[in-house]
Amino acid sequence: MSNSKFALSLLQRLNPKNFTHAKPIHAQLVVNGCEDHSLLGKLLEHYCSSSSSTAESTKLAHSMVFPQFDPLDTFLFNTLLKCSKPEESIGIFTNWASDSRLILDEHTFVFVLGACARFRSVSTLWFGRQVHGMVIKYGLLSDSLLVGTTLIHFYAKNEDLRSARKMFDEMPEKSCVSWNAMIGGYCSRKEKGSDSAHMGLKLFREFMCGDEPFRPSDTTMVCVLSAISRMGFLEMGSLVHGYIEKSGFAPENDVFIGTGLVDMYSKCGCLESAVSVFELMKVKNVLTWTSMATGLALHGRGVETMNLVEKMADSGVKPNEVTFTSLLLACCHVGLVQEGLSLFHSMKERFGIVPAIQHCGCIVDLLGRAGRLKEAYEFISTMPVQPDSILWRSLLNACNVHGDTEMAEKIGKVLIRLDQNDLSFGVDCEDYVALSNVLASEGKWGKVEMLREEMKKRRIKMRKGITPVGKLHSNR
Repeated sequence: MSNSKFALSLLQRLNPKNFTHAKPIHAQLVVNGCEDHSLLGKLLEHYCSSSSSTAESTKLAHSMVFPQFDPLDTFLFNTLLKCSKPEESIGIFTNWASDSRLILDEHTFVFVLGACARFRSVSTLWFGRQVHGMVIKYGLLSDSLLVGTTLIHFYAKNEDLRSARKMFDEMPEKSCVSWNAMIGGYCSRKEKGSDSAHMGLKLFREFMCGDEPFRPSDTTMVCVLSAISRMGFLEMGSLVHGYIEKSGFAPENDVFIGTGLVDMYSKCGCLESAVSVFELMKVKNVLTWTSMATGLALHGRGVETMNLVEKMADSGVKPNEVTFTSLLLACCHVGLVQEGLSLFHSMKERFGIVPAIQHCGCIVDLLGRAGRLKEAYEFISTMPVQPDSILWRSLLNACNVHGDTEMAEKIGKVLIRLDQNDLSFGVDCEDYVALSNVLASEGKWGKVEMLREEMKKRRIKMRKGITPVGKLHSNR
C-alpha cells in the first residue's frame, strides 16, 4: 500500500472530534512532501471538523493551503471554505479572494454564499451582495444553476425576499432545488403582517401545476405546512396532506412532516386530525410532543396537556426551554392559569430547566390577564432572574385593563426609577406617558406637572402619536 493510501486509511479511522491524533500523520506528509490534493483535503476536513478546534488548528489548516502552492490550490481553498465555521469562511474568503494566484470557481462562491446564509449578522447581507457582484463579474450566473440557487437561498435566509425573487425570476433555468429554495424562503418568514406566507403558497401552487416534472422535497412540505398553519387555511392543509400521502412521504415515518401536520391541524382548529396524525407517528421528537401539547393547550384542554407532558417524559423525550415557552404562551392565550403555574414550577423541580426571562414573562402575562395583579407583582419581585422593563410594562398594562390605578402608579414609578438608574433599560418616553396617564386618571395634576418638568430636564422627546393626558388637560 502506498504512503498516501495508508495515511488516508488512518485518517478515515480517526475520531473526527480529536484534533491531536492527526498531527503525526500531518508531520509525515510534510516530511515526505505529499502533494496528493485529495489526501490533503481529507486532512483539512479533519482539522476543521474537530470539536476542539483552536487557533493552532486553524493555523495548521491555513498553512496547508497558503502559501504552499503556487498558484494557490482552488480545491484546498474550497475545502477550507466548506469545512470552516460560517464566520471563519467569510473571513478566509475576504482575506484571500483578491489574491491573483487564486482561481475562483463556482464551488468557491457556493461555499461562501452558503456561509453567509448560515451566519446572519448586520453586515452579512451587505457582504453577500458584494459576492453576488463578483459572481456577475466572473460570468457564472448564466452558466451555473448551483450558484444561482445558492444566491436565492442566501437572500431568503437574510430576509431579503425581493432580491431572492428577482434572482429566481431571472434564472434562465430552474431546478427542483431552486423552486424549493424560493418557496422555503417565503414560507419560513414569520413577520407579522407580512404576506410572504401567501406568496409562498401561491408559488407552491405554480410549482405543482407547472409542466416541469419537479418534485418538492420534505423540507419544502414542512415549510408549506408552516405557512398554512400561520394563515389558518384548513382546507388547503387537508389538500396538502392528501398530496403528502399520495407522494409517499409517509408522515408516520418522517418525523418532520408528521410534526408539521400536527402543528398545522392544531393551529387550524382541527385538533382531532392533529391527534390522529400524532398517534400514527412511529417516531416522535421533542418538537412533535411540543406541537401536540401546545395544540391541546390552545384548545383549552389543560388536563390533557399536563398528561401529555407526563407521557412525553415517560417516553424518554425530555422537554426543553422551547417546549415550556410554547406551552406557557398557549396557556396565556386561553387563560389556563393553574396549568401554566404547574408547568412553570415543574421546569426546575422535575426537569432541571432554569426558567429564563421569557418563561417568567409568560407567567406575568398569564396572571395579569387573570386579574391576579398582586400575585404577579410578588412574582416579579421574587423571580429567579433579573426582571426587565418589558415585564413591568406588561403588568402595568394589565393594571390599566383591570382599573387598578394604585398598583399602576406604583409600577409606573418603578419604571421611571429604572430609566433613571439603569442605562440598560434605556430612557423610554412611553414609561413617562403611562405614568402621566395614570396620575391624570386619579386627578393628581400636580404630580403630572412635576413629571412633565422632569421630562423636560432629561430632554425626553415625545414620539408622534403619543400625548400624555396631563398635556391635553393643561391645553384646555
